[in-house]
Amino acid sequence: MSIKPPRLQSEDTIGLVTLGSPLDANITNSRIETLQNMGFNIAYGRHVYSWQGIAAAPAEQRAEDLMNMFRDPNVKMILPTRGGTSVQTIFPYLDFDEIKANPKIISGYSDITVLLNALYQFSDLTTFHSLMLIDFRPDTPTYNFNQFFAVTSTLTSPRVIENPPDMPQVSLVPGNVTGPIIGGNLASLVNTLGTPYEIDTVGKILFLEEINAPTTMIFRYFTQLLMAGKFDDCIGIVMGECSNCLVSYGTSYEDLINEWLVPLGKPLMTNLATGHGFYKAAIPIGATVNLNTTENTLTVMEPTVSP
Repeated sequence: MSIKPPRLQSEDTIGLVTLGSPLDANITNSRIETLQNMGFNIAYGRHVYSWQGIAAAPAEQRAEDLMNMFRDPNVKMILPTRGGTSVQTIFPYLDFDEIKANPKIISGYSDITVLLNALYQFSDLTTFHSLMLIDFRPDTPTYNFNQFFAVTSTLTSPRVIENPPDMPQVSLVPGNVTGPIIGGNLASLVNTLGTPYEIDTVGKILFLEEINAPTTMIFRYFTQLLMAGKFDDCIGIVMGECSNCLVSYGTSYEDLINEWLVPLGKPLMTNLATGHGFYKAAIPIGATVNLNTTENTLTVMEPTVSP
């Protein structure tokens, strides 16, 4: 079982870091105000407001911000401002053993996906595919906040992950498997292949989602994962949305799922609301879940935080 970080409580300190692309300072400040209005205290990484092109700051400096948050006993949760790109470049500068010795909640999606999975894989830490700082605004759907606090602040177990009522989850291949869930943004995970931080899907339930990609690109990503053995190694598949993904050659995202993933014969659920979608279910990376596509349910089987 993976390490469960201590739960988030009222008036705790949240440490903000920018680990990938920069975020406009006005947006950052407005989202901080929302967190403060919720009763949280804020600690700032040195490079939260940095802007040096595609990446907010050099990789070693962004990594140091993250390590300092893990080292700070006053920080109870680490919250990236956004994803973007370049998160993977900080990995050579992280001390995964030190992180393991100081477990904390860390939440995010998009390019933060690669960090969430690396921390589970190399530090044995449960992480959370859920909200980032950019999502903390007054008009964020209540569903998203409910999902976020369910995994970061409560010991509820088991917990069924359900979409909003008007957005049905769809199971395409029946089955019933239990194991750790990993994954997140498709493009970011494919980017780990062939590196020391390649995602390990052996015995895992693999969750994937994407945004703004034409289906020609999704086709390439599926090809790469299949040839790398990642679909062979996993025991089940959960597909999130492909938000704003363009149809290419008359072939949709759903068509690709039917053509590539259904024939694998593994339990397969689609249309999970999460990641870049308007509604964001919270997925605890590394936690044990039950994927029952005969009953069309996805259930977290254990508490995701410690008391």
